[in-house]
Amino acid sequence: MLTHLSLLSPSSSSTIRLHNTKPKSLFHPFPPSSYPSSNLTFLHRKPYPHEKTTYPHTKNNTFKPSALADFGFGNFESAQSVLEAVSVLTAIIVVHESGHFLAAYLQGIHVSKFAVGFGPILAKFNANNVEYSLRAFPLGGFVGFPDNDPDSDIPVDDKNLLKNRPIVDRVLVISAGVIANIVFAYVIIFAQIVFVGMPIQESFPGVVVPEVRPFSAASRDGLLPGDVILSVNDVEIPKTVPNSVNSVSQVVDVIKKSPKSSVLFKVGRGGEDFLIKVTPDQNLDGSGRIGVQLAPNVKILNEKPKDVLEAFSFTGREFWGLTFNVVDSLKQTFLNFSQTASKVSGPVAIIAVGAEVAKSNINGLYQFAAILNLNLAVINLLPLPALDGGSLALILVEAIRGGRKLPLEVEQGIMSSGITLVFVLGIFLIIRDTLNLDFIKDLL
Repeated sequence: MLTHLSLLSPSSSSTIRLHNTKPKSLFHPFPPSSYPSSNLTFLHRKPYPHEKTTYPHTKNNTFKPSALADFGFGNFESAQSVLEAVSVLTAIIVVHESGHFLAAYLQGIHVSKFAVGFGPILAKFNANNVEYSLRAFPLGGFVGFPDNDPDSDIPVDDKNLLKNRPIVDRVLVISAGVIANIVFAYVIIFAQIVFVGMPIQESFPGVVVPEVRPFSAASRDGLLPGDVILSVNDVEIPKTVPNSVNSVSQVVDVIKKSPKSSVLFKVGRGGEDFLIKVTPDQNLDGSGRIGVQLAPNVKILNEKPKDVLEAFSFTGREFWGLTFNVVDSLKQTFLNFSQTASKVSGPVAIIAVGAEVAKSNINGLYQFAAILNLNLAVINLLPLPALDGGSLALILVEAIRGGRKLPLEVEQGIMSSGITLVFVLGIFLIIRDTLNLDFIKDLL
């Protein structure tokens, strides 16, 4: 399963989105505070904790330049959040495959297999000539048809084989997975609106630092969890608003461009402002990193609908807003591939993002699930081999040819090449995303 991480960024609507430029920037939004600009304390790099250093005309302040945070996926809460993210991803895949299965089953079309996951079979049972199985890697799934199975005892000219059905029947089966994901996304958003409320975002200047990784540049130089970064190198950080540059991205870009060079942060902490110099460490790719997790400085209110009509109104607004974001992100991926390719991610990064969302708040988890459903639907409509869109494209060619299919060898060659491409891309993304996990970087 592939997705684009920029799908989890601010939308054009007034509601909250999952703000991040990388999986590491999904966190609790902290409430805004007032930080008087005249009260500045400069935190110098010192070898010992609990140093006191003051800027002229301010009072003394005690601080800890070393901030400790737990490693990602290293405790029970993290393990639980990872399990929740995997469960969400698996449920979405099951819904997609169930769409294919039900569309075939209800039309009387032969189905031979329904699998959740890939790889070795962990458990299986047979019912009504269908093998249902749970496999080792719950990052995908498939519905199998006996059309070209040499071991099947169904005659090749059986009218209930998928390949022998009219074009309309086959189109319905192939597109049913996409339809199921779209419907599921709408249901998830509706449930969020009814049980939690419509998330309304109020933005404030700056970027919140919810977490500082241990032994990182930020920890070493004095940033603490809960700090609000108000400016970077004397450039003010504005509030995050729709259709503007993400404030988190603004900070991340400066850090990435400054490996081993001091970056001056103006930080709000406990009602006072501090100046902190942080020297980013250098990644293997030459970019800078300081080992923090960032989030826009926002306050979130949940507005519950007054009645059923308003619930549907809220749901429709949110659904179309998310759908536009997904489609627009995909368009930007193709139009600016060199700039956006690094944000195309596989299951590891998706689960990493989902785990952070699960630790954050219930609104985020609802929207994470809705976005993944819409993403899976849109991606599968692409006319690429091994995707639903590729199968629909072959049916379109058949219709243009007056009902004459391409030779079986040609179709199988096209689909096999697509499967190989997707497999290779998937392995590449899994390796890359795994190496980009924070706790893996700490080990390297």
